[in-house]
Amino acid sequence: MTRTLVLLRHGQSQWNLENRFTGWVDVDLTELGRREARAAGELMRDEGLVFDQAHTSVLKRAVCSQNLALEVMDQQWVPVRKDWRLNERHYGALQGLDKAETTARHGEDQVKIWRRSYDVLPPPMPESDPGHPKNDIRYRTLDARALPATESLATTLERVLPYWHDAIAPQLKAGQKVLVTAHGNSLRALYKYLNGLSAAEILEINIPTGIPMHFDLDAELKVLSHRYLGDAEAAQRAAQAVANQARGKT
Repeated sequence: MTRTLVLLRHGQSQWNLENRFTGWVDVDLTELGRREARAAGELMRDEGLVFDQAHTSVLKRAVCSQNLALEVMDQQWVPVRKDWRLNERHYGALQGLDKAETTARHGEDQVKIWRRSYDVLPPPMPESDPGHPKNDIRYRTLDARALPATESLATTLERVLPYWHDAIAPQLKAGQKVLVTAHGNSLRALYKYLNGLSAAEILEINIPTGIPMHFDLDAELKVLSHRYLGDAEAAQRAAQAVANQARGKT
């Protein structure tokens, strides 16, 4: 029996629209983002998917996207677990900056390294910054030493992977169908792990907003196949649009 996992990046957020580094800033969906989330629900419904469990981050763009998708599927009853370890990568001092302006200032190569490299950390956010996670009420019960001031994809994977092993993998091994709604980089980290990609290979992977990625896994959770639901060419164009953001292209 194959195991079913679906990964969904949230719909377009306000800072996706404004081409800003978002990270852990709790930015809401745009109206387009809400439509993308509902469209994702339609794709999953039309695929005949019925989930047993769902997981998301504690950031509202992911929470709302998952709620909207499950509503369209008439599956609001699915148990949902929210966890900070599925949050977007923390972009440190880059959070809130315009990507194209940052590219103009620091160069395309440097910004690509910050955005898409595996183990390079952006400049950290000072602890005195009001936006530092230690000042956010949703993380008040966590050890402050666990809260990042900056992250690379590698350190994002270091927090995502324990959650995968502790919370998601046991459900899949038990034969349950699982939906994970999260963010571009927390999902890239998981994608790297599942597909056994190298640090160089993951550099070129971009995950578009609002298009579910369906995985068939074997009993040991090895990937048998994966694909975007819906129009494959549309998903490819959307992924290329993500890649173009730092260069200021449309």
